[in-house]
Amino acid sequence: MEMTMRWYGKKHDTVTLEQIHQICYVKGIITTLYEKLPGEVWTLDEILTMKNEIEDAGLHLAGIESVNVSDAIKTGSPDRDRDIENYIKTLENLGKADIHTVCYNFMPVFDWTRTELDRKREDGTTVLAYSQKQIDELEPEKMFETIKNNMNGSVMPGWEPERMEKVKELFTLYKGFDEDRLFANLKYFLEAIMPACDKYDINMAIHPDDPSWSVFGLPRIISTQENLKRMMDTVPNKHNGITFCTGSYGTNLNNDLIDTIHMLKGRIHFAHVRNLRFNDGMRDFEESAHLSSDGAFDIYKILKALHDAGFDGPIRPDHGRMMWGEKAMPGYGLYDRALGSAYLCGLWEAIEKEEK
Repeated sequence: MEMTMRWYGKKHDTVTLEQIHQICYVKGIITTLYEKLPGEVWTLDEILTMKNEIEDAGLHLAGIESVNVSDAIKTGSPDRDRDIENYIKTLENLGKADIHTVCYNFMPVFDWTRTELDRKREDGTTVLAYSQKQIDELEPEKMFETIKNNMNGSVMPGWEPERMEKVKELFTLYKGFDEDRLFANLKYFLEAIMPACDKYDINMAIHPDDPSWSVFGLPRIISTQENLKRMMDTVPNKHNGITFCTGSYGTNLNNDLIDTIHMLKGRIHFAHVRNLRFNDGMRDFEESAHLSSDGAFDIYKILKALHDAGFDGPIRPDHGRMMWGEKAMPGYGLYDRALGSAYLCGLWEAIEKEEK
């Protein structure tokens, strides 16, 4: 595996490449062209400029998170074929730049949902949190207002102001959508892009729904082991795979993380590893330190399952606590993610030595 860290570019990220390089455990960067809108082509020159900046800092561009999928593709509107054609051009340019992992999601309206960005823990750190009770009391259009003042001056991916201004319009766009209809559009998209993925050896790694149940009545199709298997079987190409995110897929405690990893052997192209604490039942949770004892998940067993399943792709410590007075994009500060990378690397080294 390759230990990586997500980086949003020097215009948006408080963490620098120089700081990441000093972590020692982290060798790769997961990034994106943040200003590109869904449906736009990423040019080869833009990609190479991004790649060269990362390599000049002594790091490796290990993958893209995300090349966002347009709503036209998700809804199957008349513009979807144009947007898919542009998506294929972007994949071709990534392949020419020797970049072979692309994380994306197929969630309607909200890429992820939290009700708090700074829930305070007993140790004084703050974390992202979710409360179904709060969701049930909210109008969808008001969702952005509940968190925009806690972004620490950053712009959270998936919660860009220009997108949130269109929330009501987006809900109208997805009115009447069920899981089967959304899944059919995902199938159409994947079948269209697989030839380019085959040609350039690009692994498409879909991110699980976050949280892994319907929010505001919107359909969720990457949320259970059954749904994941359906996707793998429907488009059986090896380049059609998963970003195995423990903190998203694991929001539903009915999902067996270890069994799912073994079921997805050979199709996990990217891994996000973090831990969760559950409070008032399953649908009230908060993110925690990566340490197994700080949350509900046995991180050692998760990494052991990934290792035994032959996973050798990029992995990253996903989300971190805000600690030691740091002001950064919630979940994406330097300190706790650095601690998380050290913890994950230590477990992986122990697993490899045990095997020998």
